[in-house]
Amino acid sequence: MPDSEKCMHTSGATDPVWVHKLPYSAIPQFPSLDRNLTTDICVIGCGIAGIHVAYELIHRGHKVVMLEAREALSGESGRTSGHLNNDLDDGYLEIAKKHGEAGAKVAAESHAWARDRIGEIAKELGIECEYRKLKAYDISQYAVGSQGYKEEMEELRQEAEVQMKLGIETRFDENLTVRGWNGKPDQRGGMVVGNQATFHPTRYLAGVLAWLKQQPNFQCYTRTRVMSIKETGVELLGMGHKSVTIETEAGHTVKAERAIEATCVPLQKLSVIAELEFHRTYCIAVRVPKGSVEDCLIYDNADAYKYVRLTECDEKDDYLVVGGCDHKVGQEETTPRFAELEKWTRERFTQAGTVDYRWSGQIFDPVDYMAFIGKNQGNDKIYIVTGDSGDGLTHGVLAGRLLADEIEGKENKWASLYNPKRLGSVLKTLPSLVKHDLQINTQYKRFLQSDITDIEDLAPGCGGVLNPATGKPLAVYKDEDGTVRKFSAICPHLHGVVSWNDAEKSFDCPVHGSRFSKDGICINGPAKRNLNPESKAGAAEQEYIKAM
Repeated sequence: MPDSEKCMHTSGATDPVWVHKLPYSAIPQFPSLDRNLTTDICVIGCGIAGIHVAYELIHRGHKVVMLEAREALSGESGRTSGHLNNDLDDGYLEIAKKHGEAGAKVAAESHAWARDRIGEIAKELGIECEYRKLKAYDISQYAVGSQGYKEEMEELRQEAEVQMKLGIETRFDENLTVRGWNGKPDQRGGMVVGNQATFHPTRYLAGVLAWLKQQPNFQCYTRTRVMSIKETGVELLGMGHKSVTIETEAGHTVKAERAIEATCVPLQKLSVIAELEFHRTYCIAVRVPKGSVEDCLIYDNADAYKYVRLTECDEKDDYLVVGGCDHKVGQEETTPRFAELEKWTRERFTQAGTVDYRWSGQIFDPVDYMAFIGKNQGNDKIYIVTGDSGDGLTHGVLAGRLLADEIEGKENKWASLYNPKRLGSVLKTLPSLVKHDLQINTQYKRFLQSDITDIEDLAPGCGGVLNPATGKPLAVYKDEDGTVRKFSAICPHLHGVVSWNDAEKSFDCPVHGSRFSKDGICINGPAKRNLNPESKAGAAEQEYIKAM
């Protein structure tokens, strides 16, 4: 694949391990929108949330048009680590503090349904995607005997008790060991959670897309960037009518009765964005001999926790997929994270072979741990799906059922937990929300900073922000052949100054997590527009990519 085209297929310069079994070229292809359309429901975003919303709606007889700014599965669903669980990342001790025991029980039940729903659909459609049930092990980050170990083991014991009360198949085992963990760090003991699952995410989603492509009530258009979504008309006391108008970058419109933003973050400037935190997370795929490591899910108890699973490699080896080392978008160095993960892995699994894949993804964390799924604030016909909290796969599957029920006026006992208009649980997080906002506001100091002093200092294949004293900040990339491309370094969303991400060759905004390829193409929202070109070479490259 030409280097300039890659940003249309994935949101980084690196490749996730999933391309080992399913290259980008094997993902279903769709045309770009070249005319105005009218439909029942328009779904914006072709990741797991958008695909599952479309799947549930098509099954119920609705007419659906799906729009995607780049290619299908080019977002974070293609860069996940593929864990499926209701042993949720934030833990039920914390979830109960925000949502009460009843809310925690809803979270456990709904994510269990979503975990199993993927298995049901894979079986129904005959999709070979490595879906399987297995155990999850939650362990301490510290070695046996240390003070930190004792404290975390007590936390895990309490978490196990809460999970058991909620009906999760959980137990605490102080002698827990993982088969194949043969290195020196002794972190035995912890929580065992049964009936969890994993799969190959892109093989599954490509299979569902292939089924959707055959349905007469479904249309999908890729390389079709949405620039605005507006409710039009008036409804009052049962009189009148509202609908939605979606406008694309190319000037075409889709008129729909309803629109669903399955776009990781909503496209509006405000919405619930202030209630989200934005993090980068990292993964490596390491060869291990088949059968040498137990097929399970592993999570340690660190603040930026490590997470582990297996996936198929070849007849001789499997891949041990190890992730973690999260940090806020655009605010820390990126490339050292891969070395940290590799060191952690080799210390614990001495049979580890070569590292064949290194990649990173993005996490959108809601302040109260639950995704926002339902009507957008201030809207009657526009719905959102956002706030994966590290569990975006099950949140995305849940969105299909929740939104299909809401659109059809069917009561759903899980809906209130995920309602974007909820206030109680958000207010409980007010101190941390204020702290987060203050930290975000400090990122505007980049208006006074420059990452590089001279373009000549840039090595080929590298980028940076040049902030001349007499001009505006520039995002600069030097190609491998020495060609320099310049773009505005101002994020089109709320005008933060982007930072260079050396691991993914992208420009990342530290304010609200928008990301842009080395050629200024928007690859993560909430920004909708690309970075403005500030050189002929930059403008020419963007035009070339759009014309592909």
